[in-house]
Amino acid sequence: MIRRPPTIVCYICGREYGTKSIAIHEPQCLKKWHNENNLLPKELRRPEPKKPELRTITAKGFYDLDALNEAAWTSAQSQLVPCNICGRTFLSDRLIVHQRSCKPKVAK
Repeated sequence: MIRRPPTIVCYICGREYGTKSIAIHEPQCLKKWHNENNLLPKELRRPEPKKPELRTITAKGFYDLDALNEAAWTSAQSQLVPCNICGRTFLSDRLIVHQRSCKPKVAK
């Protein structure tokens, strides 16, 4: 059985990164998030995502990666904005594109 190297979920975008590259990714991802958020209309702007504070340490002295990843995933999902027509959730910049084609359901 081949074992995958451990990965950590980015709390901003929700993607998985290696334990060494997450420290490089997070500042760049946050900068990108700020740039994209500033381009949005004021009503779609979101508060800055906060890094989850999780201090769960296993008996061997390591952080519980599953709990850390779950908290980061939840943080990334909280950044999604619901469509006011259909209720689906999107990243703020994608919501604008979606709303161009989203139509209310017609009752039959």
